[in-house]
Amino acid sequence: MIQRIQSIYLFFAALISGILIFFVSLWSNEAGEPVFVQDVILVLGMFLGSAVLSLATIFLFKNRKLQFVLGRLNILLNFFLLGVFVYWTLTVPGEMEISEKGIGMFIPVLSIVFLVLANKAIKKDEDLVKSVDRFR
Repeated sequence: MIQRIQSIYLFFAALISGILIFFVSLWSNEAGEPVFVQDVILVLGMFLGSAVLSLATIFLFKNRKLQFVLGRLNILLNFFLLGVFVYWTLTVPGEMEISEKGIGMFIPVLSIVFLVLANKAIKKDEDLVKSVDRFR
């Protein structure tokens, strides 16, 4: 059922990871030019992987356990992406490459929030089904 609240949360996570990344910059380089996600292939792949995983998870509504596991994997992917951003910002000596952080570095945090909300709703549905099965 696509109209469930976790499907909406997963859709927002997919929108954030798949579309918003092309409109906000990750950082500005030393020349003051904004660096977008298209310029860093590794980051682009992780963002698009997160978006595809979120969209695939929406349509697995009949298998809530798999949906929950894929949601957790997506959260881990976004934490890894956030870790890559933190590593890049902290290890660049003298800020030679990354001089000004952009709002795009916080996109994984937004995605994580929506994925956690979706997993909470999936868990709630699973608990409801289990409680109904006890009455049979």
